[in-house]
Amino acid sequence: MNQVFPASLHIGCAGWSLPRAAWPDFPAEGSHLERYAQRFGAVEIDTSFYRPHRRETYERWAASTPAGFRFAVKLPQAITHERRLVDAMPAFDEFLSQVAGLGGKLGCLVVQLPPSLAFDARVVRPFLAGVRRRHAGAVALEPRHRSWFAPAAEALLSHFEVGRVLADPVLFDAAGAPGGWPGLVYLRLHGSPRRYWSAYDEPLLRRLSQRLLLACKDGTQGWCIFDNTAGGEAVGNAMTLARLLQHR
Repeated sequence: MNQVFPASLHIGCAGWSLPRAAWPDFPAEGSHLERYAQRFGAVEIDTSFYRPHRRETYERWAASTPAGFRFAVKLPQAITHERRLVDAMPAFDEFLSQVAGLGGKLGCLVVQLPPSLAFDARVVRPFLAGVRRRHAGAVALEPRHRSWFAPAAEALLSHFEVGRVLADPVLFDAAGAPGGWPGLVYLRLHGSPRRYWSAYDEPLLRRLSQRLLLACKDGTQGWCIFDNTAGGEAVGNAMTLARLLQHR
């Protein structure tokens, strides 16, 4: 990997699909993941939201990447959208046994909640307590209901050392900055104004690079994942951001 910014800062895409136009920027040989991992230090696996992957599959992915590479993995919709965090530990245990195949390359778990799921401490506290009894690593939670952007929710996330995701496009003014536990900053950039399609321009990425470096200067773990993949813009945006960080 050709990245010289802080090791606590992880830049990548949602998935490792490489648009044909970007192929010249990557090695010619190897699988898409192997080629991707020679230019980026991280990736977010979001297919795990829709379907389970076998532990052996995660093991194969881990073996395909360099030592410093890290994976973020999205929790299954069975936990977040079907169970809605209630009595979800059996499903979480199954998921955790699968992603254990990544070994030390498991970088972060991502919990994306449905827009209709309001903050309720009676539900959230036992869920996060259950997660923390089983998993000590980084956890980022992306709420999409307005009620989560309030002091009670912030305090609970901080208590369990869970970072609140900054997702773009921003749904509410209060969601315009990362929150929760300050030891983790996780950005999910879906493309704006057209979600999943729009590219981010370089001036915005330059400002973003400065904010990320400032956020991670004290060892805070930072993730910036581009999910504007529908038109292939994520790879170019992530490469531009990495270049800006290298030449800060």
